[in-house]
Amino acid sequence: MSVIGKSGPSIRFRGRSFLAMTLVADVPMETWFTDFDIWLQRSPGFFTGRTVVLDLAGTAANRAEVERWIRELASRGVRLIGLEGVKPSMVDAAMPPVLRGGRDATLAIPDEISAPVAEPAKPAAPVEPVNLLVEQRVRSGQSIVCLEGDVTIVGSVGAGAEIIAGGSIHVYGTLAGRAIAGATFGAKSRIFCRKLEAELLAIDGVYRTAENIDDAFRRQSVQVWIENDALRLAAL
Repeated sequence: MSVIGKSGPSIRFRGRSFLAMTLVADVPMETWFTDFDIWLQRSPGFFTGRTVVLDLAGTAANRAEVERWIRELASRGVRLIGLEGVKPSMVDAAMPPVLRGGRDATLAIPDEISAPVAEPAKPAAPVEPVNLLVEQRVRSGQSIVCLEGDVTIVGSVGAGAEIIAGGSIHVYGTLAGRAIAGATFGAKSRIFCRKLEAELLAIDGVYRTAENIDDAFRRQSVQVWIENDALRLAAL
């Protein structure tokens, strides 16, 4: 007796993790969004293409309040992939899902940021940049942040990693992740890298994603700057 078998469709599944920024909501909502709007004016491109989770623990009491938080963030260009700190009964199918089990990602901020504040009676000293030097590879899922100055990476930046600098970014290796410069010092900042494979380049809110980066600059030593309100690239 012969047996004839039918092969079903081939469906592949695999696990993959992505870095997400978690926004922690606070009350009163109006004050929180006032502060948030001021921050967005300084770094308008910060949330471009970013995966964001909203933590509403102890903040939203019902579904209407959850919907308002989502609506207010969406009006500011922030798209949420999930919610934390809310009951499943407070969301529906049209809202981002409730997430659990998230783990904190690496966040590097220079110790000098916590320097003591000058006494009010003394004249304010000029603000000096506080630069950050990272002497190792920045791996996927890591986020290096220095809003007070430049960031220099002696190594490579892996895909899925990101560098956020108040000033310029220098990468003495392959830049395969996201580089966001000028978050504090604006359009005068630049991005330099030994080998360009970036997912996103941004300076002072002006950005280019991978599909908008000319192939001529791929795998080349490149500098990036702002000129006439547009992001410019040139080989080094």
